[in-house]
Amino acid sequence: MKRLLCIIATMNSGGAETFLMKLYRTLDRTKYQMDFCVNLREENFYEKEISNLGGKIYCIPPKSAGVKEWKEKLTDIIKTNRYDYVLRITSNAAGFMDLMVAKKAGAKITSARSSNSSDGTGIKAKLIHRLSRVLYGKYVDVKFAPSDLAAEYTFGKNSLEKGRATILHNAVDLDTYKFYPQEREALRKEFGLEGKLVVGHIGRFMTQKNHKFLLEVFSEIKKMHSDAVLLLVGGNGNLEGEIKQRVVDMKLQDDVVFAGVRSDVPQLLSVMDVFVMPSFYEGMPNTVIEAQSTGLSCVIADTITKQANITGLVEYLSLDESAEYWAQKSLEAAKKERKETKQDFINAKYDIESVTKEFVRLVFGEEN
Repeated sequence: MKRLLCIIATMNSGGAETFLMKLYRTLDRTKYQMDFCVNLREENFYEKEISNLGGKIYCIPPKSAGVKEWKEKLTDIIKTNRYDYVLRITSNAAGFMDLMVAKKAGAKITSARSSNSSDGTGIKAKLIHRLSRVLYGKYVDVKFAPSDLAAEYTFGKNSLEKGRATILHNAVDLDTYKFYPQEREALRKEFGLEGKLVVGHIGRFMTQKNHKFLLEVFSEIKKMHSDAVLLLVGGNGNLEGEIKQRVVDMKLQDDVVFAGVRSDVPQLLSVMDVFVMPSFYEGMPNTVIEAQSTGLSCVIADTITKQANITGLVEYLSLDESAEYWAQKSLEAAKKERKETKQDFINAKYDIESVTKEFVRLVFGEEN
């Protein structure tokens, strides 16, 4: 059996983590196994499932806590367990450091997967990021990303154009991510949303997701449609408390539902009438892909790659447009009937089976 060590900050319910778990569940685990190296000491969201699937999860301090200890512990994990295959999930080129350690510890094939099209960081961090790109060629054997923007940001435009970086889609299990009419009604009753127009969003409470503008948009929607409710799914993020207080300050506390981190995302997407995402940047948002798989119309920022529009259900708007304009477009999208999208996903090779085969080819260097 070939074992792959995946290095990632946490295995919570974020987009990159969810992408890995979709692959992990689909892999032929008699041939391949995935283990995870994280920095979060508390129990991770996917930790029990990883264990049930036969995987291991290691916890080491982040680089920020001390480079020496981080390097020693990562080296020990790779050497002791003889990992030939190591994958780093990263949103910037500095991820090469983990793979440099992996190579020196004996890994034969190292891979990097870009998870974002920006870090939203300052000038110093961006300079380090650009300089780090140069070292990817030395320590990284395989480069892939979920979109053109994510590939260009982490690996450079030249790498993508010359085929040194590959696009690997954020796949969906089409048997799971579909429209659930019965669950829609049951969950609407659970959350007190019967007869409401439900505006939905899924994402951590962090600057990238632009929740402040989302609340402005929803406030305008309320003026146009008094029965509208905003359903926010997800948790964590350093702005969660601030966003909750902002809801109170805007007197929207009776109209905004904080659902928290949930495992029934397909069913919650079925509850929604429109999905709105005004992010400042994204690599390839899993949630927009998943929303389309349930036939849900999406209104998203034009900062997000056009490759996210698999089904024709996505409308892109500029963040320079007013909240009122976003509200009008969101209400127009909410009126559209749900569309059957399974064949669109298969045609575009966004089904989990196709993507898992490509993942095995890239990371393990063989056909599945």
